[in-house]
Amino acid sequence: MVEDEWILVDKVQGQLQGEILRGLLEAQGIMVWINQEGAARAYAVSVGTLGMVEILVPSSAVEQARQVLEAYHRGDFENMEFQGPETEEEPEE
Repeated sequence: MVEDEWILVDKVQGQLQGEILRGLLEAQGIMVWINQEGAARAYAVSVGTLGMVEILVPSSAVEQARQVLEAYHRGDFENMEFQGPETEEEPEE
């Protein structure tokens, strides 16, 4: 079995933005690994080069991840309403 190589698809400023993008990509079925300098995590630094967070995905998902990230940066996901699971209403007697 050949394992996918992890490929860098984006760099963002700060752990919060990294977690937002991780959630977005995982919601699309893409595995994500976020990487940040150890010193930045230890000292809670979120500015400058130490605050940069790398977003990595398996090589098999790079194109899909880049499309999702491009749509995110274009604003395609703004002002979307959450659609919960459909629930069937019981008929009134």
